[in-house]
Amino acid sequence: MNYDNILPLKGDSKQSPANSNSPLNMDVEKVFHMTGGIGKTSYAQNSAFQKKASDTVKHITMETIQELYYEVTPKSLGIADLGCSSGPNSLSLIKDMVEAVEGTSHKIFHPMPEFRVYLNDLPTNDFNSVFKSLPDFYKDLKKDRNQEGPSIFIAGYPGSFYGRLFPCNCLHFIYSSYSLHWLSKVPPALYDEHGKSINKGNVYISESSPPSVSQAYYKQFQEDFSLFLKSRSEELVTGGRMVLILLGRIGQDHVDRGNSFFWEILSRSLAISVSQVILVFHTCINISFLLVDIFSPLCFAGRD
Repeated sequence: MNYDNILPLKGDSKQSPANSNSPLNMDVEKVFHMTGGIGKTSYAQNSAFQKKASDTVKHITMETIQELYYEVTPKSLGIADLGCSSGPNSLSLIKDMVEAVEGTSHKIFHPMPEFRVYLNDLPTNDFNSVFKSLPDFYKDLKKDRNQEGPSIFIAGYPGSFYGRLFPCNCLHFIYSSYSLHWLSKVPPALYDEHGKSINKGNVYISESSPPSVSQAYYKQFQEDFSLFLKSRSEELVTGGRMVLILLGRIGQDHVDRGNSFFWEILSRSLAISVSQVILVFHTCINISFLLVDIFSPLCFAGRD
């Protein structure tokens, strides 16, 4: 995973109460991304965990798109993967979706639809890596089909999904996996009127965080997720479907091994690194300045 998004970067000083380098000024659309390419530290080589999570509920995804196709039977099926990133996971799932719809079309003796696939992520995403893998993707689909694969039109759609991305009523199926727990920005309420962090010594919600920290994250998540749903409601056709996979927690406590364990490790690692920098360069660095824009909502059936 690339942690560039937690670093303080310069932005529009008009949005900062006190400091132009504040994370409040960070333009997520311009700076946040997973590590691109196919190298050792790339997302493509380090996304097995996300793939496993997606595979765990793949039967739900396939059943949902099959039900959609059976009920709507469009000639042109619009599919969007929101937060596609740059690894092989997205195209692998698109292939499964195409084959699932193909199986349904054969069962109901209906011609195969054409597929319009929109791969969305932030503009800084490495879309080139995805596009370079398309020839192999198309070749693989043509196997066992006498070199006559289904008609699939794939395009990249850069932009934040916290807002409108597509024209009205153009999508039948929306999929998003391990993306929606990333917030649109670092919650502004994490800073006091002087621009100082209220979550001192931490980069995320921890045992030492005051209650106002988790409240700030929760409020930002509510705002973001509400905007996401409103935007998608305008883009989906009547009878459209969505499958959304995101981090969650089963208890009230934000501090557990599942959600905060790795952030605790990261926070301690940063603290050690900062202390070493101070020893070598005699420079004062405030670790509270580094904050993560991620939130895991509470999972209760029928409740938020």
